[in-house]
Amino acid sequence: MTLRTASGTSASGASPTARRAVAVNRDRAVRIRRRLRAADLMVMLCWVSVALSVSLWLAYGGAAQVTDVASALTAGGIVSGLVGTDLILVMLVLAARLPVIDRVVGQDAAMALHRRLGKPALYLILVHGVLLTIGYALTDGSSVIAETISLFSGPDMALAYLGLALSIAVVVTSLVAVRRRFSYEAWHLVHLLSYAAVLVALPHQLSVGGVLADGTLQRVYWIGLYVLAFGSIALFRFILPTLASLRHGIRVAGIEPVAPGVVSLHLKGRQLDRLRVEGGQYAVWRFWTGSTWWHAHPISFSAVPTATSARITVRELGAGSAALGRVRVGTRVWFEGPYGVFTDAHRVAPKMAVVAAGIGITPIRSLLEHASLQPGEATVLLRATDPSQAYLWNEVAGLPSMSGNSVYTMLGARPHGLATWMSAEAIARGVTIASAFPDLLSSDLYVCGPQSWADLVVRDARAHGLPDAQIHIERFDW
Repeated sequence: MTLRTASGTSASGASPTARRAVAVNRDRAVRIRRRLRAADLMVMLCWVSVALSVSLWLAYGGAAQVTDVASALTAGGIVSGLVGTDLILVMLVLAARLPVIDRVVGQDAAMALHRRLGKPALYLILVHGVLLTIGYALTDGSSVIAETISLFSGPDMALAYLGLALSIAVVVTSLVAVRRRFSYEAWHLVHLLSYAAVLVALPHQLSVGGVLADGTLQRVYWIGLYVLAFGSIALFRFILPTLASLRHGIRVAGIEPVAPGVVSLHLKGRQLDRLRVEGGQYAVWRFWTGSTWWHAHPISFSAVPTATSARITVRELGAGSAALGRVRVGTRVWFEGPYGVFTDAHRVAPKMAVVAAGIGITPIRSLLEHASLQPGEATVLLRATDPSQAYLWNEVAGLPSMSGNSVYTMLGARPHGLATWMSAEAIARGVTIASAFPDLLSSDLYVCGPQSWADLVVRDARAHGLPDAQIHIERFDW
């Protein structure tokens, strides 16, 4: 559907629309510079943290203790342990959902970095254990096996070995090939062990080897880092969400079937507009019933909340999400959020191109509802295999913001043996991402849908020359 409206021109030669566009682009440029500076600062703080952990050890005579092979191995083990532990605590801060991190880079990017740090941190901790054991064995004149048994006999070291085992379990279950064999619920339960893994390793760090002796700045630094990591998790993952949930009193107001396996949950509460939800954002929802209370669900808003109502739309993708369609009206709902940078506020280009597939329509629908769009500014392509997957399409086409903008649909299965996000019929007609979005290079591209499908859209956009700064992606996987 394409609608067009005429625009007027002022006597001064520049139309009000043109002047507004210049002002909007100027504001976006300022916001981009601020976010980039903030992102650079966050990266710098991560590296400063790692450097500080080693520098403090050196400042307290760490290097002076290296006199032979045994002490060199021991020093290498200490340094690898310090760096590995520092990275693990950084990972916990990234997972704490700090508002400043979410506003700057978004939880998707923060958790992507969190996952990338997982294996290096584990390798460093493994090296830490191996080098220390060999170094101690050489110093004591004993075998590695005898030294391992000796170390394991101490209570703090036994906890350290337990922490190592828990860390290995977390990292292994986070590998894509392994993760796909678990249900989300089982994987999430195992992943919570990361908190226990860090905590049980703390006593040995403070008591063994005198590295963090009482009264040293090293000890103050590490205790402070632990307090920051676990304090952030306690505050932003538990305390503040609990207080917000009690304050807003959200309950299920109704359940609306959208399609087979898809429902919209209408929610009611107090002063929901004060949540300041932006279109395209999501929250982490917990429904207090006997079968759902223990499982939190990250689900996008499918409509921008009003003062008393909100809406989310859910597709059955597993046992947990399937149970949401059966909750009773009146069920109490707790939430964390809102989160996400999949919003109009993070645009950098004058135009907008949108591609959505399946249940990926939910953040797209609220994004377009909340966006301030001028006629001809946005082009939307809605993708589905068949009409049964056309969730909320009529709502998107009817949004006031879409007046004068274009909404297209693409139905049909993808061709066999060809890696593409488009239908076989579209491919046969010669459709490309450039023909679907003629103004792509001057647009922000918003993509939401299954991961493998969305990756193909992004691949085509990059191949056409679209910079990563203009690509915004929301994934529906874990």
